Amino acid sequence: MSRYVPLIAMLAALSAIPTAFAAANADPDWPCIQRKVPEISIGQVWNGDELPETAKQWDRDPRVSDLAAELVKRSNPIENARKQVSDYAATLPKEQVHEKLEQLFMGVFDKINIERGQIISGIARYAEKQRQLAADVRKKAAEIDRMRAAADTDQAELARHDQQLTWETRIFEERVQSLTYVCEVPTLIEQRLYSISKIIDETMQKN
Repeated sequence: MSRYVPLIAMLAALSAIPTAFAAANADPDWPCIQRKVPEISIGQVWNGDELPETAKQWDRDPRVSDLAAELVKRSNPIENARKQVSDYAATLPKEQVHEKLEQLFMGVFDKINIERGQIISGIARYAEKQRQLAADVRKKAAEIDRMRAAADTDQAELARHDQQLTWETRIFEERVQSLTYVCEVPTLIEQRLYSISKIIDETMQKN
């Protein structure tokens, strides 16, 4: 039996992962266990009153836009984000608090949806590259088997191909592990958006 049979079986299984998740996702090529949701709706994360049209004008106010950019950063601890929202609200005239916080939420919502969309597109490209790598490794493993079976094979050439296959297989496996982490990012972003939405809503209730 070929020494590469287990490897080929592993690659076939990993390449078939999207098919296994097809029942849970509209996109059969989606590689993640997490369900693919291309875009978050406001209703999923906003528990306050219906937002007025003026909330969509958040990008006209540099302070709102700059603060929204700070709040969406995942490197920004959520408790620090809470303080930033509270401090901002404290600088506003009372009659403007609700309007400006609604705009702040919309700024955060729009920015996070854009970032999340870019990440989802990146995951799709990553998965396609992984499928290509799997096909390439399977092809090279089969070629090495043919070389090994041939009586006139140059052993130095065989060793070179064998070493190259080992290297490419290692890269493939490392990318599999990385994909597992990357697939979690959209969910982490959704959780952050919900947390910030809740902070803004609570701040509005206090004012």
